[in-house]
Amino acid sequence: MNNEGLQVTGKGLNGIKGYKYAGIKCGIKKSGKEDMALLFSAVPAVAAGVFTTNKTKAAPVLIDLDNIKNPVTRAVIVNSGNANACTGKKGMENALRMVDITARLLGVDHREVLVSSTGIIGVQLPMDNIESGIAKAVQSLTADGGDAAARGIMTTDTRDKKTSLKLRLEGGEVTVGAIAKGSGMIHPNMATMLCYMLTDAAVEKGLLQEILEETVNDTFNMISVDGDTSTNDSVIAMANGTAGNTVITRKNGDYYKLLAAFKAAAEAMATEIVRDGEGATKFLQVKVINAPTIEDARIGAKAIVSSSLVKAAFFGEDANWGRILCALGYSGADFDPSKVDMHFSSSKGTIKLVNMGEGLDFDEEKAALILSEKDIEVVVDLHCGEYKSTAWGCDLSYDYVKINGSYRT
Repeated sequence: MNNEGLQVTGKGLNGIKGYKYAGIKCGIKKSGKEDMALLFSAVPAVAAGVFTTNKTKAAPVLIDLDNIKNPVTRAVIVNSGNANACTGKKGMENALRMVDITARLLGVDHREVLVSSTGIIGVQLPMDNIESGIAKAVQSLTADGGDAAARGIMTTDTRDKKTSLKLRLEGGEVTVGAIAKGSGMIHPNMATMLCYMLTDAAVEKGLLQEILEETVNDTFNMISVDGDTSTNDSVIAMANGTAGNTVITRKNGDYYKLLAAFKAAAEAMATEIVRDGEGATKFLQVKVINAPTIEDARIGAKAIVSSSLVKAAFFGEDANWGRILCALGYSGADFDPSKVDMHFSSSKGTIKLVNMGEGLDFDEEKAALILSEKDIEVVVDLHCGEYKSTAWGCDLSYDYVKINGSYRT
């Protein structure tokens, strides 16, 4: 990915032309923290979306799969603390009600509003709180409300997640910003995560969808915390064209610059989700290199970061490289086990553990020192081609079980 020309500002959604945001408390969460967010484009925008592959899709996802087809999108309304998933006909009616109220109060068509929910599954939304909350959110919209919106989408997250970048396109400077939530129920093909990526760039709707799909494949679909794919996963992008750049209508240089910005923003969000994984003490970056195809590299890397045994070994700071080769072996990736090399690295150094498929007599003390760090990189060289891919994950700790053993209470 070529990040040349990208300037990271770190402002999140604030500062993107033509948008307003709100993050408010409406009483869904017992903690009393923000539990609703509203994102609004002051002018007609185009939108793209990528949603969960789970067959048990929450009501908001089903609505968005339809509304995302509309040529214009103006707003996204989000609640946290309640997923509105597995809630039947009533849940669908409530999600539609969220869309209708938001549209009416903003003065836009209901097809121009998307909706997301995240939190506990199987519980009906407290609609009195929701309805008064939407009214409060509309009244609270401001150009600098992006940070409050980032807090409004959180569940078990320990911190908000945001990023933004500026880049120069033909006709003007544009900004790409993102907020995300996610900490548990995280697995390739997305996770219990929501991400909203907004830009003031002018780009055709179909091309924005292609940008988002490629971005998700290389970022959010390459992370794993616990192996579970949620009912509510959504990544939504909006582009409103207020930056004044020449409209991107084909895959030219500006298209690939915007794609690079989206990938950089999404990678920042994806890795933040992993770093904030429930109970996580280690951040794992796994690179599979010299694979026969890009798909082999991807599925191999994803299998490694998704393995519970691999995760547990890193929690215990045990250089158990056999578990990594095992995960690679059942992943479905095409490779020759007799050609595999493997290294572990951290700020404490690098150690080679496997050479041409066989374990080396390595220094256990050095390996333990390397694994004592929070950030650890695993490089698996297949020596079978020229393709590579990176996946990100975390360890599996005692605290993960504690958190999820009492999630509803």
